[in-house]
Amino acid sequence: MIVICEECGKKYRIDAEKIKGKSARFKCKSCNHVITVTKPEPRPPAPSPPPPRVDEAAAEIGEERPPAPKKKKKEKPAKRKKEKKAALKTKGLGLRSKMLLLFLLIPVVFIAAAGALYIWQLDNLTSLLTTESSSVVTRMAENAIAENARSVAKQCGLYIAAYPNLKKENYNYDEDFKRVAVQKVGLTGYTALYELPDSNGIWRTWAHANPKIIGIDMSKLKKPLGKSFPGFWKVFSGVKAGKESKGYYNWQDADGGFRDKFMVCTPIKGTRYIIASTTYLDEFTRPIKLMETRARKLSLNTRNLTLAILAATIILIGVIVSLYGAGLTGRIKSLTDIADRISVGELDEEIEIKSKDEIGALGEAISRMQESIRLSIERLRRRR
Repeated sequence: MIVICEECGKKYRIDAEKIKGKSARFKCKSCNHVITVTKPEPRPPAPSPPPPRVDEAAAEIGEERPPAPKKKKKEKPAKRKKEKKAALKTKGLGLRSKMLLLFLLIPVVFIAAAGALYIWQLDNLTSLLTTESSSVVTRMAENAIAENARSVAKQCGLYIAAYPNLKKENYNYDEDFKRVAVQKVGLTGYTALYELPDSNGIWRTWAHANPKIIGIDMSKLKKPLGKSFPGFWKVFSGVKAGKESKGYYNWQDADGGFRDKFMVCTPIKGTRYIIASTTYLDEFTRPIKLMETRARKLSLNTRNLTLAILAATIILIGVIVSLYGAGLTGRIKSLTDIADRISVGELDEEIEIKSKDEIGALGEAISRMQESIRLSIERLRRRR
């Protein structure tokens, strides 16, 4: 039979057959507590499990045998602890994964979407402003050239009416008439006076900034103008039945490059003459083009800066969430490990509480539970 000391919990194996009388007493070798043993009633023999590892009493009451050596083959608490840890690892997403999902992935998606929408709207706004500005200035330039042609046509009509004897062959050599008929348009443009085709179908110019083309057949300019001639001739000869003609054509500069020119041809009422007003359109739109270039450059710099800020924000959020999540899950895992050890009877583990938040409160609660279990076991041993 097994006897347990009520004070220290030490176990003794007693041979009930050697107890003389109904009871016997002996002193505990550990705490000197006097243990009273009552002889049990005889029972029929029954199979019993292997005897526990306890200290056996001697053949006579009060004599203790040396403790049996402990076997270290099976460590059930450690095995149970490993099983519980494995069970905890197979419960799905961990706290750190959930934090990364909720506080990093989802915000990053929304931030990236907002940044992309902002950049897209900025590009659209820049394109709209520059395109509309360029279109408005182009229309204003076209109207200005047309108004210039109409104004010069009226002035020439008045001059011709005032001097009916002035011959057309002398228009370019009469200084007063030339000042009226050949005026500056923009920076490099000018106006010119030419006549509707004669009976032979020949178009001739009578007032021009270039005296070499005065009185010649204008169709002969096809060779020197080269690729510029078809567009020029279409606008030049488009005035018929008193209608105004206008349009664009490519003109070759002295450096060999081609630029767009805009020309408006307005008939002089009551005569066979037409005023042509022409100039490079980029002389009017160049400031807008420069502004468009600066706007696009500013838009590009803003987009790059926005992308850099978004990337830095995402990286910062990722680092903060990762570090905080690692610290938080580390403390929770530590408390989980301690609670697991308590569950298998390891009550001497010290709990370090460093934080003052909810995790710290949980650690204090586990520490109080550990102390309560220790005291309960000690009281149970005393009662036995």
